[in-house]
Amino acid sequence: MLTQLKITSAKPKASPYNLSDGQGLALVIQPTGSKLWRFRYRFAGKAKTLHLGPWPGTSLADAREKCREARKSIDTGLDPVLEKKRAKVTARYANATTFKEVAQEYLEKCEREGRATVTLDKLRWLLGLAYPLIGTHPISSITPTEALAVLRKVEGTGRYESARRMRSVLSRVFRYGIATARCDRDVAADLRGALTTPKVQHHAAVTDPLEVGLLLRTIDTYTGQEATRMALRLSAHLFVRPGELRQAEWSEIDFEKAVWIIPIEKMKMRRPHKVPLSRQVLAMFEELREVSGHRQHLFPCMGSPRRPMSENCVNQALRRLGYATDEMTAHGFRAMAATLLNEMGQWNPDAIERQLAHQEASSVRRAYARGEYWDERVAMMQHWSDYLDDLRQAADTVREPRPVRKKPGTRKSNAGRPRGRPRK
Repeated sequence: MLTQLKITSAKPKASPYNLSDGQGLALVIQPTGSKLWRFRYRFAGKAKTLHLGPWPGTSLADAREKCREARKSIDTGLDPVLEKKRAKVTARYANATTFKEVAQEYLEKCEREGRATVTLDKLRWLLGLAYPLIGTHPISSITPTEALAVLRKVEGTGRYESARRMRSVLSRVFRYGIATARCDRDVAADLRGALTTPKVQHHAAVTDPLEVGLLLRTIDTYTGQEATRMALRLSAHLFVRPGELRQAEWSEIDFEKAVWIIPIEKMKMRRPHKVPLSRQVLAMFEELREVSGHRQHLFPCMGSPRRPMSENCVNQALRRLGYATDEMTAHGFRAMAATLLNEMGQWNPDAIERQLAHQEASSVRRAYARGEYWDERVAMMQHWSDYLDDLRQAADTVREPRPVRKKPGTRKSNAGRPRGRPRK
């Protein structure tokens, strides 16, 4: 048995040594002079060591008491080391227990994981709708009925898809709460089937070759900002996601290799994406460089040049060109390319899907379909640009393009004014 005198008189040696107090409790004397309490025991046939703290912060009496508590845990079938780890986790998150606090931690986790900015913005928006009703509630006390009330409020505005996505986001926050010992169950999981199923709405797109030619010809008549007109033209040739196009940066374009490399943080599927650049696209980039080449983004926001153009800029330009929301959208350029490229019958469907940066739905097929089809995609993108040029030229002999709508309050047309130059 140890005494206070034995402990205070123990001197350090060249290597650590133990002073035993019996029943597995010992004081380890380190070469540095520090003295640490250890409790050695066996659990499930394995030798383990529980750290009880340093002396004199943990006195002899305290160490013996902690040792007795550990033996009680062992007698009830609990591992003291594991229980200590659980206690640390619980203590770490003990002061942040409301739904909003847990949700903020989850958002920080998503940000550390490199989620795309647009994804983070959507998460913040959806969670922001939940905060007024359950934000200040302890996450462990929230009931399925309260979570449903949040979703019903969104559903009541007719935004069925937003309500469906919000249920998924709430579920992810509750699961994060479970993992960090703030709650015991995912109450949002109980709400599957409780919401109105939204009707699938595909993005409106022009897919008839003749109408595509007329669309391209109409785009050429656009008299707004030159960067917006170029965004319209490049949307047709590149058919990337609208967010990927508007956030494009000059540093991502390799003119020598004729490729645009979109970094992983900007991609929806969280994998980098390469876009082969046709001769026509490279020529358009050279034109655009005269407009925005001194900026970070290809398509800078006119009011805030350090930021990219707004999310709805291309859609608004299509409306000015006379295309209604049920006729053509910025996302519709992707459907247009996918439809016509598949109808050509000369391209591997997997190459088309890879160029669209789609992820294979089947996890088994995804595990094997890892080819990039790069050479075929390079040929396909050049063929696609040539095909669009042919469609546009053919449209010249058919009929006039749609008249461009004037902005409200516009006194006279901008026709004749050099594109890309501000008014004086």
